[in-house]
Order: sequence, then C-alpha cells, then structure tokens
Amino acid sequence: MMMLDRDATLADTAALVGLFEQVFDETFAHLYRPEDLQAFLEEHGAELWREQLQDPSFAIHVVEEAGLLAGYSKLGPLRLPVEPRAPAIELSQLYVAKAWHGSSVGRTLMDWTIAEARRRGARELYLSVYTDNPRARRFYGRYGFEEVGPYKFMVGEQADDDIILRLDL
Repeated sequence: MMMLDRDATLADTAALVGLFEQVFDETFAHLYRPEDLQAFLEEHGAELWREQLQDPSFAIHVVEEAGLLAGYSKLGPLRLPVEPRAPAIELSQLYVAKAWHGSSVGRTLMDWTIAEARRRGARELYLSVYTDNPRARRFYGRYGFEEVGPYKFMVGEQADDDIILRLDL
C-alpha cells in the first residue's frame, strides 16, 4: 500500500477530528477524569478544525494510506508562553495513529513541518510535549529540539506538566 502526504482540506474535517480523538485517547486518556477529557475533546471538535483549516495562519498536513489518515501535523501561530528570539511558529500537534508507529509517517510529517515553517519565514519552531511521553521526547530530540522550560498544559481542569521545546531553523 502506498502512503500519500498532502495538505489537509475542509473535506478532511471529520477524519481529522476522529484521528485527533483516537490518538489523544490512546496516548493520554488514562491520565484524566472523564469530565476533563470530555471537555478537552469538545474544545477541539469539528468547529475548531474547520476554523483552522480555513485560517491561512494555520497549515495542516496529513499522511494517508488507502484513504485512511495515518497521521497529521498542525502548524500555527505561536501561543506558548515564550519570548522568541526570531520569527517563530508553533507545532501544536503532530499525531500518528498507533498502527503506524515505527513507520515513516512521523518522519514524513516532521520533514514537512520543518520545511513549511521555513517557507513561512520562521527561524524558530516551538512545541510542547508531555513530560512523561518518552517516545515523543526521543523523536523530537532526534531533530535537535532543545528544552526551553516547563509549561502547564490544560486538559479540562487538570494541568499537565509539559516541556516547551525549540528548534532553531
């Protein structure tokens, strides 16, 4: 089966919501009270995805196989509490479904992310990663991301311990 990577469109909204919820659930659901998880997922529902897909300050790229989304990357305006030293952009999500872990999906998405950030004039790329997500931390480390500092990532009323990472482009 051949994988295809492409820019997301409005037609991908439902698939992106589904993949976002699936990956977040697979990776993090055990950490939260059901009401906090539900509030977070509702906050990141179809309406937000449609807005971001239509907003030129965001760029969303997908990898699919046989019409199924395997993963996506979402770039957008910097919202993390950092003082950039140069023009900056934020990688708000790079999600890969568990079935595609260990494949080239993550690498394909990160290569696109870095190229797109540069194309948009960014000289720094920021993201936050959950402290206890060693797989993601190793992945970003391979690309040269460096730790900037701690960050509280809110899921409902629960504050998670995240780490802000930066890559000089």
